Amino acid sequence: MQIDHIAIWTYDLEMEKDFYLKYFDCSVNEKYLNSGKQFASYFITFSGGPRIELMRRPDIRYRKKSDSLGLAHLAINVGTREKVDNLTESLEKDGIVVGSRPRITGDGYYESVILDPENNVIEILSLL
Repeated sequence: MQIDHIAIWTYDLEMEKDFYLKYFDCSVNEKYLNSGKQFASYFITFSGGPRIELMRRPDIRYRKKSDSLGLAHLAINVGTREKVDNLTESLEKDGIVVGSRPRITGDGYYESVILDPENNVIEILSLL
């Protein structure tokens, strides 16, 4: 068994899609639209791993304001420490919030933490 995808509700579907395409080595499908349910989505596909489904429905507008049970973060393995450093620097230069700078963690990763445009927590990592 393997994880096929995770799904993220988003307020600005196009902005989120463009963010992942700009900074991560991934591709996207054509936008799926279901006018009856007022639902739209994109699948963001990474090579060799699960996908992210970005979803939008106008009646879903609010997010939790603090840590709570459920999905806490998304971790994206970029392969090397140098790529973690370079991507974190690039994101910060473009105004993306960096929650923690690259560091070695106690659980065997070299990682930084950033917030995507809608404040979803993303760990950018490589294995030590």
